[in-house]
Amino acid sequence: MSIDFSVVIPTFRRPNELFEAISSALRQRDASVEILVIDDCPEASAEQVVRRIEDPRVVYMRNSNPSGGFPSIVHNIGWPLARGTYVHFLDDDDMVGEGYYAAVKAAFEATPSIGLVFGRIEPFGVGPAAQLERERQYFADAARKAAASGRFGARVAFVGRMLFDNALLVCSSSVIRRECLVELEGFDPSIRLKEDVDFHLRAMRKCGVIFLDRMAIHYRVGSPSLMHAPNPSDTQKNEERLGHKKMQTKYLKQHGALEFYALAIFTRTILKLF
Repeated sequence: MSIDFSVVIPTFRRPNELFEAISSALRQRDASVEILVIDDCPEASAEQVVRRIEDPRVVYMRNSNPSGGFPSIVHNIGWPLARGTYVHFLDDDDMVGEGYYAAVKAAFEATPSIGLVFGRIEPFGVGPAAQLERERQYFADAARKAAASGRFGARVAFVGRMLFDNALLVCSSSVIRRECLVELEGFDPSIRLKEDVDFHLRAMRKCGVIFLDRMAIHYRVGSPSLMHAPNPSDTQKNEERLGHKKMQTKYLKQHGALEFYALAIFTRTILKLF
């Protein structure tokens, strides 16, 4: 039987959250799934979770050389083994929204020329109320910008936002055609933080994107996470700046100064109105 969605879940010491993430993908209707759990923990802490679920669609594998905090490396272990038509990189502390896979499948089938689909992000969790509200405002603004970007087609405004504005999405909210993922050769292993922004930027530029104005994931706030730190360290800030700089430098080199600076002007002038 063909598989619609390969769900790649990198994980590190989050057994309870991982169980919920896997369960949310298995509950999806009108879409067939396989789930590849990539355990980045030296103690193989996720293996018991997969055994507990006891579903042949869930495959456990251990990273024999832990990544040392490079999510891109762990992502790249999983996706070459994927057999699905579409690949979803689901974080181990997020949950897929009800009916999301069916909606994504329909969007891909209706628009064969598009390689990436993403939807709205709904933060939840037990973190400080101010932090949760800040996350909600951020992703509500991101959804508004994503919807407006679609007025300019499947590439230009999305690419401009990713290069010169705040990121529109996170890995868990997007699904990519496997053939597009193969063309991209996955994530850039040289980027430690902002690797997902670089990945989505390249996917949008090469394959085009559709934004679905519906809830894609429940995005957990409050788990130990680099992305959720209310007071990031100077090291983290520097890593994020370095990752973004690498992304911009690569784009400039690959696509030329004319396109790069035209997108900068477009994003900082026209798109500011939307």
